[in-house]
Amino acid sequence: MSSNGRPLTSGKLTVFFQAPFWVGVFERLDKDGLAVSRVVFGAEPSDAQVLEFVLANYRKLSFSAPVAVEGKELGAEQRMNPKRRQREAQRLIEQNGVSSKAQEAMRLDLEQRKKTRQTESKGEREAEERRLYERKRELKKKKKSGH
Repeated sequence: MSSNGRPLTSGKLTVFFQAPFWVGVFERLDKDGLAVSRVVFGAEPSDAQVLEFVLANYRKLSFSAPVAVEGKELGAEQRMNPKRRQREAQRLIEQNGVSSKAQEAMRLDLEQRKKTRQTESKGEREAEERRLYERKRELKKKKKSGH
């Protein structure tokens, strides 16, 4: 908790070109760990468009489940001079773009959603097969009884 009683949360947005679209990866680091969300912008967004998007849609973003992160001290960036923080961000973007932890979190979230979707579709498919089987049985009963 910070001095004003609010929990510490650190955020980062990386916008990059992933053919054929511009993509933004939001990273949120808090006491639970690192959570990420991926947004496709389409055409190259201007700084003003990115800021407008963040202000309007940040609360609506669907973040992945938090992943534990080793060696990151929450709140360390807030003690840094803003100009230094900006230079550091620019250097990180030039070096590697999206962090590997963020990519790992996105991959885990994608796998989790895939498994959920597979189990739901399997249940629906089995229910449809049961319904068709029951219908066939009823038709056979009617045919046998002479109706």
